[in-house]
Amino acid sequence: MGATAALAVPAAAQSTKTPKYSNEFLNIGVGARALGMGKVQVSLADNATAGYWNPAGLVNQTHKYDGVLMHSELFSGVVKNDYAAFSMPLDDKSAIGASVMRLGVDNIADTRNLINEYGYVDYSKIEFFSVADYALLLSYARKLGNVEGLSLGANGKIIYRNIGKFAHGYGFGIDAGLQYNHKGWNLGLMARDITTTFTQWNINADEYQKGVSSTIANGNDPTPKNSAEITLPRFVLGAGRRFALPKEFSALVAVDLETTTDGQRNTPISTSAVSVDPRIGLELGYKDLVFLRGGAGNYQKIQDFTANAGGTYGSSWKGQYSLGAGVAVSGLRIDLALSRLAVEKLGSASQTNSLIVSLGYGLK
Repeated sequence: MGATAALAVPAAAQSTKTPKYSNEFLNIGVGARALGMGKVQVSLADNATAGYWNPAGLVNQTHKYDGVLMHSELFSGVVKNDYAAFSMPLDDKSAIGASVMRLGVDNIADTRNLINEYGYVDYSKIEFFSVADYALLLSYARKLGNVEGLSLGANGKIIYRNIGKFAHGYGFGIDAGLQYNHKGWNLGLMARDITTTFTQWNINADEYQKGVSSTIANGNDPTPKNSAEITLPRFVLGAGRRFALPKEFSALVAVDLETTTDGQRNTPISTSAVSVDPRIGLELGYKDLVFLRGGAGNYQKIQDFTANAGGTYGSSWKGQYSLGAGVAVSGLRIDLALSRLAVEKLGSASQTNSLIVSLGYGLK
């Protein structure tokens, strides 16, 4: 497996200047409340998680200090996703926040030295390494002018990506967002990587060559060079509204439209210039204490590899669905989410579940 990992290193580093899905780990999402609602948050975020979803929402948090921790495991626990954030006001018109993210696969076996010089298996020679992506987001938000409910926010982000001893990359970029709340309506616009995000990859050629066969090393696949990777902007437009229901129940309905600019994707609206992925989220609450949530999005057209009665091959749309629940009492928020991700396999489409847990606390 170690040799396989070494061969995979150049995939990111040798990409074109603006590859599709660059720094995609930043788009998985954070916070069990948001992920339980299908990642619909751009118009709603109003606590420490706003630093990720829309920094403009930091000025709308109801507590003076707010912090969030999250842990989730993807693909049966192989991938670990961790997140922490903190936010606070500077004055009655501005606020700041900081967010840290890590997505990684740990304890990958490097078996390149498993066979010793005498041709015998030596398990003591196995080493282990991690492949992980890190991001630090520093956020600032401010209420704008005399327009009640309108705020602007921005992120400066620093990225570090590590592929064991084989390669690492450093990157930086800027996000910007707007939020407008008026008469029960919540509107939001988020521009990620608005200036494009730059990542510089550095390859450890010596380590890479240790995992390459002599045939490949002789010219069919030369050692990759240090290179730069550019992440193009994506825009998320959102709207939501809360409705009061009888007996102290409430309902919050919101939609997001995420638009990417890095080429044609497998989304319901897809062109050579932009691709649009619509999402919808719902939250039912009781006395603002107990919540049930649901969401849908990430719809993709899945090819059917089994011929129908007419001998032709069809396709169908499959989406990602999520459920969640939460409790909020005395500033403490405990949220759970279960997300079902559609995965295409040869001949069929299957589902894989991800459990997300997050803990938040707001201090007056």
